[in-house]
Amino acid sequence: MAPRGPGRVSVLLPTYNERDNLPLVVWLLVRTFSDSGIDFEIIIIDDGSPDGTQEVAQQLEKIYGSDKIFFLFPSGTAYIHGMKYATGNFIVIMDADLSHHVRLHFVKQQEGNFDIVSGTRYKGNGGVYGWDLKRKLISRGANFLTQVLLRPGASDLTGSFRLYRKEVLQKLMEKCVSKGYVFQMEMIVRARQLGFTIGEVPISFVDRVYGESKLGGNEIVSFLKGLLTLFATT
Repeated sequence: MAPRGPGRVSVLLPTYNERDNLPLVVWLLVRTFSDSGIDFEIIIIDDGSPDGTQEVAQQLEKIYGSDKIFFLFPSGTAYIHGMKYATGNFIVIMDADLSHHVRLHFVKQQEGNFDIVSGTRYKGNGGVYGWDLKRKLISRGANFLTQVLLRPGASDLTGSFRLYRKEVLQKLMEKCVSKGYVFQMEMIVRARQLGFTIGEVPISFVDRVYGESKLGGNEIVSFLKGLLTLFATT
């Protein structure tokens, strides 16, 4: 078990067409970590964006220094590839579209010494802003079905804003086989199976201002198939 306190934190920041969002989210992260006195690095993993995101990432690496900002071209799953280069004893996984704010996770981790701290939109004063009714119904419905079928003991299974102990994330990566939106759900289900402790932080999720979400019909079908697979195998 790692000692209490955040130690060094590696942020894995997968991107696709985030040219407009990336400079601001990196600046906010740098300011947050610096103000908190937390040692950090930000690993940007771009999935072949055609909008110039890669060039922006390379400029940010020059501005802040490669000891703080590190840019990768992915080889396989972005998280697995990013973990190979992460030097922190804690890993934060978050979106690059300004939907997430990182500070609360470390407060929660220090209070409870959890293996995983997950942001939840569906507990306490958490919420979602900027989504239309259809998107809210899809998210709520996915979480409801997951709660009924898998009883995971966590309130938000489809969120992608989490902090992990590095060794815990590595073990979960070895167990998980899902991709896409099902991946986030399987990570929590497997974590419970393996006896890892999970804390939750209510978050206000704000929909992206620039760019477009990749959620579509294919992702919804894949999620349902993955949910049923987990139900049959766990």
